[in-house]
Amino acid sequence: MYPHPTPELARRRAELAPEALSAFKAFSRAVFAPGALDAKTKQLIAVAVAHVTQCPYCIKGHTEGAARAGASDAEIMEAIWVAAEMRAGGAYAHSALALQTLEDLHGHGHGPA
Repeated sequence: MYPHPTPELARRRAELAPEALSAFKAFSRAVFAPGALDAKTKQLIAVAVAHVTQCPYCIKGHTEGAARAGASDAEIMEAIWVAAEMRAGGAYAHSALALQTLEDLHGHGHGPA
């Protein structure tokens, strides 16, 4: 379903938007540089976010990055479970919009009028 990353695809992206690619790479280096958070923590966050955004390339790349930064398999899986809980929590929290809509449809009552 997803194309395998190749040097040809990378070259084509660079040809089509070299300035944007350069800026993105610089931004990425700055974001993942050790700072208040160490590299391992940043990679674990990236693993979790990659699972929420469901980017297969990011999942693969940041899982590798987390492992290289010293994260254990258990730490990586725990980060994925945090992502799963946050995604499920978002769906639950947004149910307030549906409940408010139903309340508005039914004239501020609880249930059908």
